[in-house]
Amino acid sequence: MKDVLDELDRRREVARLGGGTRRIDAQHGRGKLTARERIEILLDDGSFEEFDMFVEHRCTDFGMENSKVPGDGVVTGWGTVNGRTVFVFSKDFTVFGGSLSETHAQKMVKIQDMALKNRAPIIGLFDAGGARIQEGVAALAGYGEVFLRNVRASGVIPQISLIMGPCAGGDVYSPAMTDFIFMVRDTSYMYVTGPDVVKTVTNETVTHEQLGGASVHTVKSSIADGAFENDVEALLEMRRLIDFLPANNEADAPAFEVYDDPDRIDLSLDRLIPDNPNKPYDMKELILKTVDESDFFEIQATHARNILTGFGRIEGKTVGIVANQPMVLAGVLDSDASRKAARFVRFCDCFGIPIVTFVDVPGFLPGTAQEYGGLIKHGAKLLFAYSEATVPKVTVITRKAYGGAYDVMASKHIGGDLNYAWPTAEIAVMGAKGAAEILYRSDLADPERIAARIKEYETRFANPFVAAERGYIDEVIFPHSTRRRVSRALQMLRNKHVETPWKKHDNIPL
Repeated sequence: MKDVLDELDRRREVARLGGGTRRIDAQHGRGKLTARERIEILLDDGSFEEFDMFVEHRCTDFGMENSKVPGDGVVTGWGTVNGRTVFVFSKDFTVFGGSLSETHAQKMVKIQDMALKNRAPIIGLFDAGGARIQEGVAALAGYGEVFLRNVRASGVIPQISLIMGPCAGGDVYSPAMTDFIFMVRDTSYMYVTGPDVVKTVTNETVTHEQLGGASVHTVKSSIADGAFENDVEALLEMRRLIDFLPANNEADAPAFEVYDDPDRIDLSLDRLIPDNPNKPYDMKELILKTVDESDFFEIQATHARNILTGFGRIEGKTVGIVANQPMVLAGVLDSDASRKAARFVRFCDCFGIPIVTFVDVPGFLPGTAQEYGGLIKHGAKLLFAYSEATVPKVTVITRKAYGGAYDVMASKHIGGDLNYAWPTAEIAVMGAKGAAEILYRSDLADPERIAARIKEYETRFANPFVAAERGYIDEVIFPHSTRRRVSRALQMLRNKHVETPWKKHDNIPL
């Protein structure tokens, strides 16, 4: 018996070494952790249960029968994050560059199926160079099986991808279909075709970072939802994110004990809005003073910064936050902001997370660039997302809510449950100056008369009371009481239930 146990120990040691000490040292030399080291940081101590440690590829072409490594380039299993079950796969770059083979894909598919069957989140740690060329179509078939599971799990369990090294070719499409993608600065990149292929086909000379680094995907392309300085920070932040999310679409998000009074008032909010209506202020200050203990996990912080999205808690329960940011482009809605917010709203709706919306929006961004870029359809995505969402929706208008953008930002008319406004709110078709110049064209030549007309329009419409008179605003509230009012609204809406017509699925304007 001892010989058998010793053999098991030996085999496990070989499997844990992956591609061997030389390749592990090379991985560390690049500032990256190994696949198993990453899992140890991500999961609770001692909680990881590994599957398929001894799986090997079955390829016999190009001399591959003489090159086999237990595990075949991916570590799979399950464990816990703060006591809650999660499934995980971690690509091992030290084994064939983490490339995907038929058996490698089978390991991933197995863990995806287990996650879906057991209704628990799945986290993928990517550090790989694409399909294993030696296996040809068998590798491509494996990708297809992985992609199919991504789609089946979408909206059922949270799927998170963490790009921690190269992620190229077919490997990029699985993360693209998950709920969130995060990257590590300077050591990770994503692209369909690498710099060499780009050089050959288009004659462009680009680096890995220029083509698909974190600086590209978190700012320009919006592919990634955030980036971190190193592997350790990224993994610890994933633990934090998991704490905000429910295990599946039928479970509640975890509730945390907090010592932040839900009735707390903050008198500083009474001074947040500047006297000058054209002067910006930081909407994030309102968010931090409304959520529990100023704990806000921002999503896509560096992309479309004119709108803020992220998770917070109120009374220990997760809420999704969407807010216009007056500090950037005056908080205007453009194509990027609309897409960013729409995707976030849809995620919250999938998983039963209430949505709190803070509004200060002067309208949609005008110009040929926006119109040629499809602003109409992109804006419609946000309108569609809010309209179809059946989770509790609480809206607070702090200052401007002009034109169609007022409707789009979770207004009462598209299903907002409770809509509050600060006394500083201005709810109108457009700003007073523009409105007066259209209504009173004949007075434009007289500066005093047009100034009086602007003042008249401001007095009549640049306030929340016209909307309140019609019931479009449920209450005009004091800024300092925002946390209390939002908290009580969410309490009241806790058992909200909406019946919608049967449909196979909707047809969002993609």
